[in-house]
Amino acid sequence: MKQYTTILFDIDDTLMDFRKSETAALHNTFMEHDLPTGFADYHGSYRKISQVLWQDLEHGKIAIRDLGIERFKRLFLEHQLDISAEAFSKLYLNFLGQESHLMPGADELLESLEGCTLAVITNGFGEVQKARIQNSTLSSRFEHVIISEETGYQKPHSGIFDYAFRQLGLSSKEGVLMVGDSVSSDIQGGHNYGIDTCWYNPFGKENPTAIRPTYEIRELLELREIVRGPKIALNSL
Repeated sequence: MKQYTTILFDIDDTLMDFRKSETAALHNTFMEHDLPTGFADYHGSYRKISQVLWQDLEHGKIAIRDLGIERFKRLFLEHQLDISAEAFSKLYLNFLGQESHLMPGADELLESLEGCTLAVITNGFGEVQKARIQNSTLSSRFEHVIISEETGYQKPHSGIFDYAFRQLGLSSKEGVLMVGDSVSSDIQGGHNYGIDTCWYNPFGKENPTAIRPTYEIRELLELREIVRGPKIALNSL
């Protein structure tokens, strides 16, 4: 089994529970607009709109800042709500930056990988992602936090991986592993760039694409054996 010395992590729904953070931030934002059941009423529409726009971002069809406002424009138009999408988006991102919920095993995993170079590659809003990481117990674990908004590229574009390699001083792709929950973003990006990938798939989703990760795990702590190799019991020697 290969040994990995540099691990590139996605953040949202890989190390941090984005769904939980998003739900709390949206609820708080709707509450501020006197719509206490707002997220419950509109979350189905919002999820569909947001998913389409994030796919557009991955394909370079929309900029991250435009996405932030456009999703609420479409939501409010669909439900005939007279709310400023720009003001709503600004408040939502502020609330989102305060939400730092970890995925099960994230802290223990990173602690166990001491000695490896750990970095983040995330698609998202710079100030929000930095705040969420800074407010979590993960803040001191990473050599670099690389955010798409600050590089001008988003996963799966190779430009964000070029940027990461420069920041980390890497000249070889050997020993580098990309870990994430998104096949179209994390796994596709790593595969295209020529590095090994690990798909974190906690719910056992089907992979309908032709993209095949090097590894697939259900729990984050399974990554330890991939990086370090399996432990050998003393009584087996």
